Amino acid sequence: MSAQVYAIVRTGGKQYKVAVNDILRVETLPGAKGDEVVFKDIIMLAGADGMITGTDAQSAQVTGRIMQQVRSKKVLVFKKRRRKNYRRHQGHRQDLTELKITAIQ
Repeated sequence: MSAQVYAIVRTGGKQYKVAVNDILRVETLPGAKGDEVVFKDIIMLAGADGMITGTDAQSAQVTGRIMQQVRSKKVLVFKKRRRKNYRRHQGHRQDLTELKITAIQ
């Protein structure tokens, strides 16, 4: 049984565990469909030979290909104060980039 190589990547203020051929939705990254994206902010790298963290992991890089630029589902924000005739209704849709991880080096 071979251990799968995976990495923990930081982008958009969040951390994601990724492996090759994973499909990932992250906050909007610049680029069009088919463009190559390189992540250099690697927190951890793990595989058959063990785990690499810290400054050693910074030498690694994760590459992915942009599948599409999408928007998430709408989130409704409704505020109300009872008996004060105060109501606020607002919607929000986050822009996202869908990636397919192609390589971990």
